[in-house]
Formats: sequence, structure tokens, C-alpha cells
Amino acid sequence: MTTPDYSQLTPDCVLNALESIGLRCDGRLLALNSYENRVYQVGMDEGAPRVAKFYRPARWTDEAILEEHTFVQELVEREIPVVPALTINGSTLHHFEGFRFSVFARHGGRAPELEDRDTLEWLGRFLGRIHAVGAIKDFQHRPALDTDTFGIEPREYLLANGFIPPDIDAAWRSVSQQALDGVRHCFDRAGEVKQLRLHGDCHAGNVLWTDDGPHFVDFDDSRMGPAVQDLWMLLSGEREDRIRQLGDVLAGYEDFCEFDARELHLIEALRTLRLIHYSAWLARRWDDIAFKQAFPWFNTQRYWQDRILELREQIALMEEPPLWQN
Repeated sequence: MTTPDYSQLTPDCVLNALESIGLRCDGRLLALNSYENRVYQVGMDEGAPRVAKFYRPARWTDEAILEEHTFVQELVEREIPVVPALTINGSTLHHFEGFRFSVFARHGGRAPELEDRDTLEWLGRFLGRIHAVGAIKDFQHRPALDTDTFGIEPREYLLANGFIPPDIDAAWRSVSQQALDGVRHCFDRAGEVKQLRLHGDCHAGNVLWTDDGPHFVDFDDSRMGPAVQDLWMLLSGEREDRIRQLGDVLAGYEDFCEFDARELHLIEALRTLRLIHYSAWLARRWDDIAFKQAFPWFNTQRYWQDRILELREQIALMEEPPLWQN
């Protein structure tokens, strides 16, 4: 069967897909902010609108998507505030004209105030609860976050497909290799740390806040990895700021899950891997017109020059003592 592309995902296709599983749509369709997948708020003839997520073709297997859904449902059953895929006709994953999709209840909210200490502690408590569940068993169909998958393979993809401008190719090759060497040294200093099921992409945009507190959305990047992966993206500012923020997060986190302080060696290593992976993510999607429109600065001379400077900064940061050590 030919794999479809998003150019075939017309408004009519979206509405027909939902009606194929028994949802009666009223024709209202609002595209939500998402690039990896296509996500729509869809009006219903009766009741509140639903959110439909159409998965990027060929990215995940059905088994991997269902494994994510199962993890999120485990969290729901423990009253952890996450947004699960709805079970419709006995399944959370549906197929229509080659596309795979899921349906979610609509949940609103605002961005969390990460400068507020109580907010960080509150987030830490829920992340501790998520990780306590994530540690119960392993994923079998989803990948791990490691140096190979987030560093070596993305670097090789960029080099093999000619994305680096010829006149700075040598400089990027050198600095990216040095950065990966620094990542390995950080992992060596940390030693063997526990791998568990993570949110995987726990930045402020994937946390919605209401008067009742936070709820976590978009577990699409959920995978096995070290716990600190779900913590470090909540930290920002100067070193002293990040030390304080980390203390606030862990004050809540350790109410529910023990944190291995050796993982603090991994924060800048994980940031470095994310930067390399992000460039390759954009490159792999560059035939998607939505990416060209949203990221017009990608693959320019200036873009790659900035990435060289960014990786040099990361090399220096990975040589610094971990947070909590002054």
C-alpha cells in the first residue's frame, strides 16, 4: 500500500475520517499548531469539539503509537493530569485512506509561570508521579534517547544528504564530533543511570495550566531515557537561576520518586543531543511545505554558522561542574 502524504489530508478527508468512526461533525475545522503531526479542532453536531491528531505517515508503527496510548492511560488511572486518546469503537487508533489518527477531548489552559517557585514544585510533583509509573515497566516498541539515536545517526544523516554548506562543512564536522565526544564524557561521568518511560519532550509548551494546576499533553515523543530529560527543559537563565529552579522542581519530584543526582552530569549532554537532533529533524521534513513556510531560516549559511557557535558553547558547558556544584 502506498504511504500517503499530508497533501492528501484535505478538510474533507479529515471530516470523513472522523465520521467513519461514528463522530458527527458540524463542518467546523481549525488547524492547531503542530508540525510533526497534523492536529485539528473539529466541531461536533452535539457536545464539545474534539481534537483529531493525524500521525505523520511512516514515523511510528501502530504498536509504538498504541504503546504511548497505554502509558498515558496508566497515568490517567492513577489520577495524573494527562490527556489520553479516547477509546472509540474499542480502539484509540484508527485508520482512514492510509492515514492513522486518534481523537482527544479538548483541554484548554495557559502556559505555566516557570519563574514561580510554587509552580515549579507543583510540576515536579506531577513529574515524579509520571516517572514512578514510567519505571514500572519498559517500552518494547519505542526507541531510547541515547547518543546513537539523538546524536550519531542525526549527524550522519545531515552529512550524507549534503545539508552542510561546502565552505563550512569541515568546521561543522569537527565541532559536531567534538560535541559528541563531550556527550560521551558526560555519560561516562554519570555512570550507569536508570532508563524509564518518559514524556520525552517536556517543555513549557506541552504543559497547560488551569486554576486546578497543570496537565501534560503530547506524549508523541515518549521514549525510554534518563529521568533528567523531563526536568532540564524547565530550567533557564544563568547558572544560579537554574540551580534554584532545579531545587524547586526536585522539592516536589522527590515526594514521589527518588532522583539520582549523578544524572545532573547529563543536562548539557542532553541539550547538545537535542540541538543536533533538531537540525536533522528539520532536514528530514524539508520536503514538507509546512516546514519550508514555518522555518524559512533553516539550511541557510547563517543557520549553520550559528549552529557551529552553539555547539562550541555546548562543548564548554559540558566541561563545567554539574548544577548544585559551585
